[in-house]
Amino acid sequence: MSTKVAGPQGPTVSTRDELVAYLQAGSKPASEWRIGTEHEKFGFYRRGHGPVPYDGGRGIRALLEGMKHRFCWEGVVERGNIIALQRPDCPKGGVISLEPGGQLELSGSPLATVHETYEELMQHLAEVREVGDELGIGFLGIGFSPKWTLAETPVMPKERYTIMQRYMPTVGRLGLDMMFRTATVQVNLDFGDETDMVAKMRASLALQPVATALFANSPFTDGKPNGFKSYRAEVWRDTDPHRTGILPFVFEPGMGFERYVDYALDVPMYFVYRNGRYIDVAGASFRDFLAGRLEALPSERPSFDDWADHLTTLFPDVRLKRFMEMRGADAGSLPELMALPAFWAGLLYDATALGEVTALTADWTATEVQALRDQVPRLGLQAPFRARTVQDVAREAVAIAERGLKRRGQIDQDGDDERKYLAPLLEIAADGRAPADRLLHDFETAWHGDIDRVFGAHAF
Repeated sequence: MSTKVAGPQGPTVSTRDELVAYLQAGSKPASEWRIGTEHEKFGFYRRGHGPVPYDGGRGIRALLEGMKHRFCWEGVVERGNIIALQRPDCPKGGVISLEPGGQLELSGSPLATVHETYEELMQHLAEVREVGDELGIGFLGIGFSPKWTLAETPVMPKERYTIMQRYMPTVGRLGLDMMFRTATVQVNLDFGDETDMVAKMRASLALQPVATALFANSPFTDGKPNGFKSYRAEVWRDTDPHRTGILPFVFEPGMGFERYVDYALDVPMYFVYRNGRYIDVAGASFRDFLAGRLEALPSERPSFDDWADHLTTLFPDVRLKRFMEMRGADAGSLPELMALPAFWAGLLYDATALGEVTALTADWTATEVQALRDQVPRLGLQAPFRARTVQDVAREAVAIAERGLKRRGQIDQDGDDERKYLAPLLEIAADGRAPADRLLHDFETAWHGDIDRVFGAHAF
């Protein structure tokens, strides 16, 4: 989730059309399309494998302070607590922020190639390891906290999370698990205009369950197998029906910026940020705010900053802002983290590949996509689809992405193009074994049922 930095309030919004224009303004020519990768990871103490609290000499605060002073990050402070780091002048820096349960997130800079994303990620992991090693802290890339109960999971001191923590149990059974015990990797991509946005939204929403199956990496809960390949994806099915899911209207005639705005206007809000504080408005609609009918701020109308904040609190499988966010994958190892931007850039940033994906998914109905979304968390690549399986579709999708990356022709200093980052997906699609399947095999064989072995085998 994004981290708010205090500053002057932006211009006031007067009409729905201005909100539509705000999204439309994200349109860019293909020469300016970029790739932004975000990933979360769980911190743990190397001795004992316990979760890392915020406070204390070896806590999350100490980690952030250490990184701030050693690597020239700027601290973001809320009510006396450092809650994020930013490095706006660094081309490969982005923002480091905290998720509710202490998951450390890198929101990377918008970069031109997957190669640059790799360089950014390697720099980040080197910095995190250097400071973390001194504090006895390691980091695990996995989609759901494998060992700690919800009660054992620490709570980060961010005001917005206090509001969400109160509201989540009123709208879903697993919202707190989503906040405190899940971790994801996502890629943010651009669009050329409204037509291009709609094509990319439809294709990526249709294929998002396939991506979930390929990257499934959360088969453990409370130290034992939970019966799912991606329990993180299952958690999202019972978090908040108003703001999650596949957005069936995207597949209907008339989809465009206006239709997404109408959806967002009616999704219940969480908060409004004023004078450095979060005001709890959970349950109210942005439509009422636009009309000056927000009970907590009577007669006040929103700014564009309020609209941008609200858009970050919508959690569909593909989220539209002034760019598009692919949100279907579990966090994973370094090769898996790199495979996600390669997969989606290959599918959506090459016109021929986008055409092939559109043809592949053109006759899929919203009902079929929903059925896939419902089955994939448990069945993964073995989920049935029409007369075949998700694995069969995954093979096609990965092959399309591979051809798209070849046509992109982005070469690194070793003479390799971006296809090399697809290697994990080629193997997964071929043998039908996602990361979760490999974890379960290790748990049942080499680890002899000891979940603590995951911290040694799969830490960064």
